[in-house]
Amino acid sequence: MANTNYGEITRNGLWSNNPALVQLLGLCPLLAVTGSVVNAIGLGLATTAVLTCSNLVVSSARRQMPESVRLPISVMIIATFVTCTELLMKAFTYELYLILGIFIPLIVTNCTILGRADAFASKNPVLPSLMDGLMMGIGFSLVLILIGAIREIVGHGTLLADMELLFGPGARDWRISVLGENYPGFLVAILPPGAFFVAGLLIACKHAIDARNQRRRSARVTIVSGAKRVRTTGNIQ
Repeated sequence: MANTNYGEITRNGLWSNNPALVQLLGLCPLLAVTGSVVNAIGLGLATTAVLTCSNLVVSSARRQMPESVRLPISVMIIATFVTCTELLMKAFTYELYLILGIFIPLIVTNCTILGRADAFASKNPVLPSLMDGLMMGIGFSLVLILIGAIREIVGHGTLLADMELLFGPGARDWRISVLGENYPGFLVAILPPGAFFVAGLLIACKHAIDARNQRRRSARVTIVSGAKRVRTTGNIQ
């Protein structure tokens, strides 16, 4: 990749090829643990860290990995970083780790991470691969947080509740009561059907925005102002 287009890599990760909204990868944790913003941020940070670090290592060692064993080696690299992330969460955010449960170890099988390692990092230099992993991770995390925020507001009427699980006791006052203290809550929003509904709504919104932008580009006509010169060739009788 002689001429790396970092702007295109950024657009792909955040919008054009977003893992959650376009590739539709990693939907199991996305739908399972996004009942609140703090859960979404925790899983998003863990996924982004593993994705970025695994892309970095796979790209660095791509010339030393035979094609026949590239996939198993990539899985082992990803599993190593997942283990490190799991140990860090146990040490510093143990209560949040208990809430996220099995979905932290399951990052090893996240198709987004394995797909980027195999499709991009194994074929590109270190810096583009690092950028790709970071942008894909951020794009995935933003969708997680958005779904978590919508489900938390509709389900509990709050926003940023229990943030002390991730950021310490000082974040206890971050809680915002969006719909009032007497809001009865909406149970469906925090159950799996609510996750499917919100995710589908976001995907539909993205498709609508892309279609509108495409129509605008198609309708754009370039008009050249000023006099027009016409050249006549051949013999005039």
